[in-house]
Amino acid sequence: MAELAGPIHAHARRLSTVQTGPTSDTAADHTLDLLTLCAITDPELVRVDWQLIARTAQTPGDLAGWFEGEIREKSPKAERAATLIRKWSKDRAAQTAARDAARKQMAAAQAVGANVTTVLDTDYPANLRLVPDAPPFLFYRGHLESGDARSIAVVGTRQASEDGRRRAARMARGLCEDGIVVASGLALGIDTAAHTATVDLSMRTVAVIGNGIARPTYPKENAALAERIVEQGGAVVSQFWPTDPPDRWRFPARNVVMSGFTQGTIVVEASSTSGAKIQAQAAYKHGKLVFLLKSLAAAQKWARAMLDADSPAGDPTDLFTASTPSASSIRRVVEVGDISDVLGRIASAEAVQAAAEQRLRLAQSDLGAM
Repeated sequence: MAELAGPIHAHARRLSTVQTGPTSDTAADHTLDLLTLCAITDPELVRVDWQLIARTAQTPGDLAGWFEGEIREKSPKAERAATLIRKWSKDRAAQTAARDAARKQMAAAQAVGANVTTVLDTDYPANLRLVPDAPPFLFYRGHLESGDARSIAVVGTRQASEDGRRRAARMARGLCEDGIVVASGLALGIDTAAHTATVDLSMRTVAVIGNGIARPTYPKENAALAERIVEQGGAVVSQFWPTDPPDRWRFPARNVVMSGFTQGTIVVEASSTSGAKIQAQAAYKHGKLVFLLKSLAAAQKWARAMLDADSPAGDPTDLFTASTPSASSIRRVVEVGDISDVLGRIASAEAVQAAAEQRLRLAQSDLGAM
């Protein structure tokens, strides 16, 4: 995690002497360098692929290589990114624009009391390190904790029924009572019920939002809830630039990151066009657990089809065990009648942390062999 006051002022003093390449002396410098990479565009508004940055800039050395156009991944995306970086490195105005853009976003986050964590930091969420489409950074208000590795998302429709809201609250309370961190999206309906049930128990919850951290809370009806989440030791988290608005396309992208942040997703109520369905599909692709309530499976064909398509075998907690032969051998879509159908399948935070560290070592080893 980087404290945002330092890097803004330190780099403001240095800019006149820096033209290209990293300015990395400290963790704060690394943060600004990584955010600068994310801010690089060419005149046609082509942006470096952020997921590529997340995969290949997880150490200071790899980050420094980026500024030389040396990306340790062999892929068309990496080739395009290297070409863009080399072009950028010869354009002083473009360099200044990217660093100024990164500083502007850091200042906006600082103004609302937010911090940032990146793939270079030890407090970057462990579950996210296990997925290929993780974001390179997260801005957040409140606190991230290592225990967030033992987390489950509770999601569903904004147009929730009264029964759906009660079920969401019951799921959230059951997770809290077992020491599992509840994540959701701060939307109306099911998300609100899950967050509210958690804070009513004075427990931590994490809200993964679909707009920038410096923007007014969206939806505005949940502004007070967002403050309660932060005040009670939880976190409001965003994968977007702090000043980004709540555009429609950001919410499905948010659902993908929420899946990555957690060990699994409980879907309470969701139509075939719901963002919660998108999250269930993302969780399955991520190799995470997908929990579908029996009432949902009875009402929605997509949920029943997802259950029918999955095949059982193995111990689900082995998803985070190094000796696991294949994540595909684990039944990952579970029909839920009661919270007990969820609890026995959740791994410890320590197991997730160990898996994330192993994934990082393997990635560095594979990249180094290229």
